[in-house]
Amino acid sequence: MMALAGFVFCAALIFQSGRRLSHYGDKVAGLLGWSRGWVGLVLMATVTSLPELLVGISSAAWVGSADLAAGDIFGSCALNMAILAMLDALVPGKKPLTGVAAAGHALAAALGAVLLSLAGLALFLSQRVPVLPWVGLSSAGLVLVYLVAVRLLHAGEQKRVAVELPSSDEGGSRAEVLRWFAFHALVIVVAALALPQFAERIAQETGLGRTFVGTLLLAASTSLPELAVSAAAVRMGSIDMAVGNLLGSNVFNILILAVDDLFYTRGVLLADASPLHLISVLCTLMMSAVLTVGLLFQPAGKRFLLAWDALTILLIYLGNMVLLYRLGA
Repeated sequence: MMALAGFVFCAALIFQSGRRLSHYGDKVAGLLGWSRGWVGLVLMATVTSLPELLVGISSAAWVGSADLAAGDIFGSCALNMAILAMLDALVPGKKPLTGVAAAGHALAAALGAVLLSLAGLALFLSQRVPVLPWVGLSSAGLVLVYLVAVRLLHAGEQKRVAVELPSSDEGGSRAEVLRWFAFHALVIVVAALALPQFAERIAQETGLGRTFVGTLLLAASTSLPELAVSAAAVRMGSIDMAVGNLLGSNVFNILILAVDDLFYTRGVLLADASPLHLISVLCTLMMSAVLTVGLLFQPAGKRFLLAWDALTILLIYLGNMVLLYRLGA
């Protein structure tokens, strides 16, 4: 019970500070004169992925669990797609999310799928070809492909006009904005470092497998900033900021796997992780494909609360969790 209470408390801190951190991150971007479209795809995505980064490092270095580290990343990627689908219900009127968002987001979805496929291939092959005694060759490959992906995303961003998140009317000097940004970043760091400890105890006390706990509990809590930021963006009418934040987070999340591998000194992270994570990889690839079809097809309306593509993505995510629970518990 204490482990669950501690887990919920840390998750609440991440949710609140993640939302404020993104708010002040947007202000920092404004002060520095950066593009709001680029902020949504890269900076905001990186900021809201801080919990995944810290939880992954904590899981790998302190707990020494490849499954918690991998489950957090793969689970977060899958959950980000589910969040994107749920945001469809917040779009006013009968307009579907993919019918309003720019078709150019398909590039981010495709690049995220490429990175995820490489990570899945490393899981499947269980490769142990080292770059360092404990760092796999796949991690070096993920870093290289990530850099290429960011370059392509930047080039793609220059070709389209992004719908920017309206600036806040709130004032504040540069020093004040930076101070609050650093404060909320510190809160996230401390809370994220504690999460794997509680998740490990929950897995032991409930008898649930680390794969399921990492994919569900850790992924859900570390994706709270993405949920808060994207939901607020949709309500403000900035659909592209919300979509860019979630897809950009998925791209950055795969880079985190390479960082986690550096801190996981017991072996090669993806070689030691359970092959059950391939379920999340394949389901997320399917969700990315459905989203890409929706973005390119640009449906004009929806009959119910959710459009066909959003409903399909949610059903795939539900199937992912059911399979992990039945096979990994």
